[in-house]
Amino acid sequence: MSPRLPDGKGDLMEGDVHARAARVVEAILFASREPVAEADLAARVPSGADLPVILAGLKAHYALRGVVLVQVAGGWAFRTAPDLAPTLVREREEQRKLSRAAMEVLAIVAYHQPVTRSEIEEVRGVATSRGTLDTLLEAGWIRLRGRRRAPGRPVTYGTTPGFLSHFGLESIEDLPGLDDLKGAGFLDGRLPRGFAIPAPRDDDALDADEDALDESA
Repeated sequence: MSPRLPDGKGDLMEGDVHARAARVVEAILFASREPVAEADLAARVPSGADLPVILAGLKAHYALRGVVLVQVAGGWAFRTAPDLAPTLVREREEQRKLSRAAMEVLAIVAYHQPVTRSEIEEVRGVATSRGTLDTLLEAGWIRLRGRRRAPGRPVTYGTTPGFLSHFGLESIEDLPGLDDLKGAGFLDGRLPRGFAIPAPRDDDALDADEDALDESA
């Protein structure tokens, strides 16, 4: 049985503009390896199609299937249903295993961006090898943002849409907060007074103390 759109829009296979647009959206999302922004979808569907209604209909249709339609990294994508994850553990090819140091650096970049290598080292309390940063850059999870207006003009780092997609986040604001981290056991109860988790952000706009990478030092 073909799925139906909400509000009486009819079967997806009917020959109206919404049916065709729904099929186009479904095909684009199925073929894309990365989340697709609504603006990109809107530019490729027939004129007059109600994209929010179409996405809601597809999301409802796939809600109980093996793959589900989700909003992630600022776009839409098909993902394996969360309850089936344990079943697929053996089938999933691990793309890369990050060292503890790399995970620490990635977390610091995510929460403190824009951040320089020396600032990462200050938070960690130990030196950070260039290889660790290169690994995260090659994975596509962090990017070079700009240069700090400071002696030496150090490069600043930030996260990427690929980071959000890989970790299933719609936006950087979905990173766990202090209470979430405590509840998951990542932080113990003996934290220093005043300890806080920075409010994460990943704006593309450079900060007042940053210059573009292509500006001369």
